[in-house]
Amino acid sequence: MLRKLSVVWLLTSVWLVSGCAAAQPAADSAPMLVEKQTFTLPVFTTFGGQKIENVKVGWESYGTLSPAKDNAILITHYFSGTSHAAGRYHPDDAAPGYWDALIGPGKAIDTNKYFVVSADTLVNLNAYDDKVITTGPATINPLTGKPYGLDFPVVTIRDFVNVQKALLESLGITRLHAVVGPSMGSMQALDWAAAYPDWVERVISVIGSGESDAWTTAALEQWTMPIRLDPNWQDGNYTRESAPVAGLAAALALITQHALHPGYFESQGNKLGYQPLEKGPLEDIRTRHTIVDWLFNRAKSRATHMDANHLLYLVRACQLYVAGHQQSLSQGLADVSAKTLFLPASSDLLLMPYLAESAHDTLTDQGVNSELITLHGPLGHLEGVADVQEQASAIQAFLEK
Repeated sequence: MLRKLSVVWLLTSVWLVSGCAAAQPAADSAPMLVEKQTFTLPVFTTFGGQKIENVKVGWESYGTLSPAKDNAILITHYFSGTSHAAGRYHPDDAAPGYWDALIGPGKAIDTNKYFVVSADTLVNLNAYDDKVITTGPATINPLTGKPYGLDFPVVTIRDFVNVQKALLESLGITRLHAVVGPSMGSMQALDWAAAYPDWVERVISVIGSGESDAWTTAALEQWTMPIRLDPNWQDGNYTRESAPVAGLAAALALITQHALHPGYFESQGNKLGYQPLEKGPLEDIRTRHTIVDWLFNRAKSRATHMDANHLLYLVRACQLYVAGHQQSLSQGLADVSAKTLFLPASSDLLLMPYLAESAHDTLTDQGVNSELITLHGPLGHLEGVADVQEQASAIQAFLEK
């Protein structure tokens, strides 16, 4: 458990954390080495009808594409994630990709059998990470020579899907054995099955939902407010050197708290010696409690590789989400034929289990073969990455059906 909790902070500055807490290969086994590649589209038309020129996203692959090109699995990443789903870029890397416990030779998503692809989304949050390739508000607008800022078109989950589809088509792939993703990745996975039913045989939705309901949309909006209230935001017209880092860090702290269960905070508070009547906060209104310092310091350390406008665009994509992008969930899921497996977390206070259950029930009512298995554990939303390997056997069996 201590190892797991230490890993939680690797990526918990935002919606979800890395799964590096899961079981890793033995120390003497060679790590699976991967390489980030670039996919480019000269022109991309968004779901809203806007055109973006010279779109670029990074992508990775694991395993070998079969001669018939019929063994592909697409991994779609979470809100703060990247295409680095498994393996290491270098043998000395401190940690592997977030789902390394699930993806690799002999694992649940077996790269001896499957060709696994993962791509950075448009407007990826980690815009300044040297291993991330993404087009978004921080990209230079060719018409102005400056970052797009808020002139960048609004993008949706469907746009992430459509860029992935173009990437797969460039590889000669026209059908997917499965689409698998956690959190925001689950949104992409289910929308894949709704938008392109002839492509998708199976969907695994981990800590996911079928739509952003009124409660979730309002909760997501809170994540944007610290950025909008930061004077350096300048209505989105800032440079990296003058970015609203304080607002971004505050947003990340808020997201982190939403993603974790109260029990996790109680455990961390005990380690810090947290007390309501701490001396510093009692004597000076400017001094914060130990648990608050702990939260904000970690959020601040993550903000340096992220972009505030990108966070706003990702939030909007999630708020606009309904699988199938129709006027209702039942309409949006009407064409789904893929077998589906939902893995909600009982302690999830961010994408609460009822959101997955609603999508599962809708599909079942429409005659689709759908299963639901609940994850149990103390990490809240983060169960879907840090503990999902506990359902590795169920995932493997589902992929083999």
